[in-house]
Amino acid sequence: MDSGTFVHIDVDREHATLKIKGKWRVERLDHIEAEFQRIVPKLKEKKSILFDTSGIEEIDTGAMVFFISIRERLKKTSRVHVIRSTPEFCHMFRLVKRYNRPVPAAKEPSFALLTNFLYSIGEKTFSMLEDFILFLNFLGAATIAFFYSVIHPSNIRFKETSSNIFKAGTTAIPIVALSSFLVGIVIAYQSAVQLEKYGANIFIVDMIGISIPRELAPLITAIIVAGRSGSSYTAQIGVMKITEEIDAMKTMGFEIYRFVVLPRIFAMIVALPLLIFFADMIGIYAGMIIAKAQLGINTTQFLDRLQNAVEVKHYLVGIFKGPFFAFIIAAIGCFRGFQVSGNTESIGRYTTMSVVNAIFLVVAIDALFSVIFTELGI
Repeated sequence: MDSGTFVHIDVDREHATLKIKGKWRVERLDHIEAEFQRIVPKLKEKKSILFDTSGIEEIDTGAMVFFISIRERLKKTSRVHVIRSTPEFCHMFRLVKRYNRPVPAAKEPSFALLTNFLYSIGEKTFSMLEDFILFLNFLGAATIAFFYSVIHPSNIRFKETSSNIFKAGTTAIPIVALSSFLVGIVIAYQSAVQLEKYGANIFIVDMIGISIPRELAPLITAIIVAGRSGSSYTAQIGVMKITEEIDAMKTMGFEIYRFVVLPRIFAMIVALPLLIFFADMIGIYAGMIIAKAQLGINTTQFLDRLQNAVEVKHYLVGIFKGPFFAFIIAAIGCFRGFQVSGNTESIGRYTTMSVVNAIFLVVAIDALFSVIFTELGI
């Protein structure tokens, strides 16, 4: 027999009776738990355990949670019964038991590494599909607004469009010029080294005159503009969302596509082909410098060969790609901007996504055009 402040234990060979007594309150749980820890070793290998709760004067919710946990613990090794309970005790027991059901531990699935990997793939695929559907919806609405403005030019906001042309086009001239110049130098220099081995020096003009206007200048320019202007579109619209300017415009009845999206799309469609033409000239000029320095081809020879051997269609193909690149860059930049949520962290995330998506689609569309033009013999 052992007696404590809150628990009195009476044991025989196979059975034990625990008489709990006193005021069981949450502030006394440390002392109650200490008493139970002292008597638990005496309950080992007992077939049955009785809880006599007639001595309980008062019990609150926290103490009842402890009592239930002790009861569940002892039930794993012995038969446990509660006897001589007061109505108040029974009511508190049922109440706590109802709302304190233990949550079963999640079972670790077999092949957890594989299942987690497949789950991650599925989750990302679903997210990409959801983004693609939202983008198609945005693209459809933007296209409708675009053609409506073309049919009704009075709806075009020329002041905002010209401002965006300056920001997306004129201010991009230095970086486009530098990039095109360096690309022209690299292409011409690498080609000169190989052509000189076979005495085919003059063919450097053909290589520069075709590769730069047809492929390299449009692609490099579009990538620069996507990283520069496309990201700025996302950031600008994202800030407008965070500051609730977009919501305010909708409340006042403004058409979001007309006032926010279309000026940027029109500006990009005008600016990018002009930048591509400028990049053509700079790239060819850089190739002409290397041809003269490396292979001894003077300016007159270079220009004569360029005029006679390189057809105008190669320039037109590069310019033709410009509006398509521009539309997709501006559309993605605006689309990602509208996805920005109410915190500044999302601006960085969606700006990064805008640049990555735009560059990927520009490269994909360029590859598609290459296949189509080759099959058509253009």
